[in-house]
Amino acid sequence: MHSESAIREPLILGHKTYHDITADIVGPIENKAPRAWYVLLTISSLIALYGIGCIMYLIGTGIGVWGLNKTVDWAWDITNFVWWVGIGHAGTLISAVLLLFRQRWRMAINRSAEAMTIFAVIMAATFPVIHMGRVWMAYWVLPLPNTFGSLWVNFNSPLLWDVFAISTYFTVSLVFWYIGLIPDFATIRDRVTTKGMKRAYSILSFGWTGNAKAWTRFEEVSLVLAGIATPLVFSVHSVVSMDFATSIVPGWHTTIFPPYFVSGAVFSGFAMVQTLLLVMRKVMKLESYITVKHVEYMNIVIIVTGSIVGVAYITELFISWYSGVEYESYAFINRATGPYWWSYWAMMTCNVVSPQVFWFKKLRTHLGFTFFMSIIVNIGMWFERFVIIVTSLHRDYLPSSWTLFHPSWVDVGIFVGTLGIFFTLYLLFARFFPVVALNEMKSILKMSGESYKQQQAQHHHH
Repeated sequence: MHSESAIREPLILGHKTYHDITADIVGPIENKAPRAWYVLLTISSLIALYGIGCIMYLIGTGIGVWGLNKTVDWAWDITNFVWWVGIGHAGTLISAVLLLFRQRWRMAINRSAEAMTIFAVIMAATFPVIHMGRVWMAYWVLPLPNTFGSLWVNFNSPLLWDVFAISTYFTVSLVFWYIGLIPDFATIRDRVTTKGMKRAYSILSFGWTGNAKAWTRFEEVSLVLAGIATPLVFSVHSVVSMDFATSIVPGWHTTIFPPYFVSGAVFSGFAMVQTLLLVMRKVMKLESYITVKHVEYMNIVIIVTGSIVGVAYITELFISWYSGVEYESYAFINRATGPYWWSYWAMMTCNVVSPQVFWFKKLRTHLGFTFFMSIIVNIGMWFERFVIIVTSLHRDYLPSSWTLFHPSWVDVGIFVGTLGIFFTLYLLFARFFPVVALNEMKSILKMSGESYKQQQAQHHHH
């Protein structure tokens, strides 16, 4: 008996050997980068520089350059913060949760998803920091005992919860990602020829030898870290949602927020993984490792999480009516029919309707269509944060102070800039680091490689 049915499609296509896997994945690192890479890097780094310029201008001039006003005192800054943190969730989910469930298909995509997590968390962290205004005081939010006499940070403040959530999340993701990279760095170290690169990769690989004891410890550490990272998937975004849910603003103080923020985060994170990987498998020629099957599995996750989000929206609407609190019901009626109706319906269309098209096998296995949908989902998730924040604030209890929010060019510039920084970091990662966890891929070659699958099938027939 085989542990796996012969019917399943192989995860590694095109009769690869162990050597082929190394050559294909280390190839882009030791040879010259493809021209497309240089073009993309130039574009994204220019956008990144513009964004950094906007941030400098913001710090030099003050928060007044944002479009905020007396009524809407949170807007694009927190919208973008929550959106970026959400995008980071796919990496942790793919690496940790799927590792614990022993899903072999995660191996081709976990490395790039983890890198994406780290870069997305860095982008997210910039927003709470710059929205403090006086950035040079940012260290005040860290719970440093007795730095200011006996004055401690305010543990009731959502800003402090964000500090804990983001720093924990970043640390654990970074350690997880780096430990996975060590064996791969050693493989590159043994292959590159130039002296400088050999030196760099041997420092990075910590003298990894690849003996049995090292691999045993590697696997133990990965399991322990996966056990720590799995609760993080839930805790981080629950904390971010409590920034809203613990306040008394109508439209915010909902008990459903933590679970639905978490599933929304996984939803947008997987969409971003699709966006990046579909481009990368073309540019880096990784079609035999990141296959249609991987894309289909990720689309199935998108169906599940998108549907949970849809249920949450409908629950919110029902509860706002059922509570009998007219302010609550008004908040939701105003969302759907008030001045920001377009953003509400954009959110509903992109997040609730769009995942349902993936029920059709033809659509969820079509790469071009998936790429298009992944962008749509991320637009929808951005609008979800925007709707929650701005439409709940722009009309408060005093109609005389009702007002609309309009983003200024600095708002837009900083957001677009963070996208630029994110893609720049990601492109640099894809150039110098192995994008696919090549040593893990080798471990499933015998079970899931195409040639081995065919041998099994013949074996079954006899």
